[in-house]
Amino acid sequence: MSSPASEISDAEMRAFAHRMRVEFPRFLMQYRFAVDEMLTKVSILREEFLHLHRYNPIEHVSSRVKSPQSLLNKMARRGVTPEIEQIRQQITDIAGIRISCSFIADTYRVLETLTSQDDVRVLQIKDYIKNPKPSGYKSLHAILEIPVFLSNGAVPVICEVQIRTIAMDFWASTQHKINYKYRGQVPDRLVDELKQAADAAGQLDRQMERLHAEVHGDDLADDAPGVDDDILRRLWQLARRG
Repeated sequence: MSSPASEISDAEMRAFAHRMRVEFPRFLMQYRFAVDEMLTKVSILREEFLHLHRYNPIEHVSSRVKSPQSLLNKMARRGVTPEIEQIRQQITDIAGIRISCSFIADTYRVLETLTSQDDVRVLQIKDYIKNPKPSGYKSLHAILEIPVFLSNGAVPVICEVQIRTIAMDFWASTQHKINYKYRGQVPDRLVDELKQAADAAGQLDRQMERLHAEVHGDDLADDAPGVDDDILRRLWQLARRG
């Protein structure tokens, strides 16, 4: 026969389990919607740049939402309690977008364009391009908050955006694989080689940017694709009716 204390504990656990079954999936769903919103913004930027400038600074985009297991592991490491608002405030990389650009200048251009939008609230920006990590890691990190519109109203959701060049992304991917293989205990020889590779990648980025500027100039051309004569003629006819 169970004691009153154990009955209360069991009842509390059942109530907690029921609440989490309802709240936790809905909570993660908000982050999937936030990723969708950010991907839409990035897609619009790509189209606009192609239309107005005949140039696309964004080479590749990837995204992810942490799995429940990955999120729980991070909560355990940080001592975050399983309360929705606590998780929302203390874990800022549940939703993530990674943008790869051709050139260093493009990374700053994309960051400025995204963060200047009225519905985007900038919480934090870390510039690891100007100030690389000791390992050689380079990237722009932005913690952004955007509204996700649900049936019961707008919910502010945090999304981490990483913006880097293709060379930086290749280096970061290689470093991640090496860290995973050695479980974070990377031999000094490989640490030194990774740092040398980061320096070489930085030199490549700067050289390619100089070549690009030499061929195309430093400024984007504001010449949108032309409109054919038939459409211009019809637009003129409509304008004269006004």
